[in-house]
Amino acid sequence: MPFGNDKLALIKIPFYKRNPVDITFTGLTALAALSTVAVFLGILYVLFQQSALAIKTFGFFRFIFSKEWDPVRDVFGAATNIYGTLITTLLSLAIAIPVALGIAIFITEIAPDFLKGPMGVAIELLAAIPSIIYGMWGLFTLAPIMQNYIEPALIDTIGKLPVVGVLFQGTPMGIDLLTASVILSIMIIPFTASISRDAFNLAPAIIKESAYAVGATKWEVVSNIVIPYSKLGIAGGVILSLGRALGETMAVAFVLGNNHQITSSLLDAAATITVTLANEFTEASSDIYLSSLFYLALLLFIFSFIILAVAKLFLIKTEKSTASR
Repeated sequence: MPFGNDKLALIKIPFYKRNPVDITFTGLTALAALSTVAVFLGILYVLFQQSALAIKTFGFFRFIFSKEWDPVRDVFGAATNIYGTLITTLLSLAIAIPVALGIAIFITEIAPDFLKGPMGVAIELLAAIPSIIYGMWGLFTLAPIMQNYIEPALIDTIGKLPVVGVLFQGTPMGIDLLTASVILSIMIIPFTASISRDAFNLAPAIIKESAYAVGATKWEVVSNIVIPYSKLGIAGGVILSLGRALGETMAVAFVLGNNHQITSSLLDAAATITVTLANEFTEASSDIYLSSLFYLALLLFIFSFIILAVAKLFLIKTEKSTASR
C-alpha cells in the first residue's frame, strides 16, 4: 500500500486489534487534551459557585454598571474595575505594538548579522523577568520619572489642547493609569516582538530579493511584502500580549493606586479587577464581600475567554481568506 494511505489503513483497523503501544499513546494524548477542558470547566464551576451570593444579590447588569465599591455598606459594583482594566490594557497595547513591530523589523531586516542573535536573546529575556520585579522597578524608578518629568510635560503641552487635553489634567503623582499602562507595555513588548520576528523570518527571501532587484526600498519591501505576508503571526503575538495584559496583577498593583473611580484623566489613580483581587481578598470580612470578589474573578475569566475566542475566530477567518486567494 502506498505510504500516503498509511493513515487511512490505520483508521480501518479495529481499535481492539491495534498495537497496545499505539492504544496507550492514543489514550494518553486524548487524556491530556481532555484535561484542559476539565480544568477550564472546573475553574468556571468554582468561580460561579463562590460568586453565587453576589450574583443573587446584585444581578448581572447592576453589578456590571454600578460604580459603587463600598465594603463598609456591603455595596459592590464592577464598573470602576472593568474601566481600569480596559483602559490599562488598551493603552498598553497602543504603546507596545508599534515598538514591538519596530524591534522585529530592525532585527530581521536592518540589523547586521552579528547583532541579530544577541538582540533576539535580549528581547526574549525581558519576558522571563518576574512581574513583581517590573512592579518594584516601576514604583521606585519609573513612577518618580513620570511624576517629575514626563507627566508635567504632558500637562503643559497636550493637557492644554481641546478635547484630548482632558486626558492629561490633574496632579502628576506617578501612581496612575498612565504609569501602569507604560509598565504593562514594557512587559508585553517581548511577546509581540518575538512572535513578529519569527513571522517576519518566514517571509520568502526570493520575493524580497526580487523586490530589491527591481529597485524597491527597504521600507517598500517591509510594508508591501514582509508585513502583509506575516500579518497572521503579528495578530497572534498581539493576542498573546492581550491575554498577558488582561491578567497582569503584581506589576500593576505597585503603580496604579487601587482607587475605585472612573476618571477621564490618565493621571489619576484607578483600579483593575486583578489589582482589586490582590489587594482586598485578604480583607474580605463578610460573605457578600468575598462573593463579590469571586464575581469579579468570574467576570475577568469570562471576558478573557470571549476576547481571546473572538480574536481566534478572526484569525481563522483571515487565514481562510488568505489561503483562498
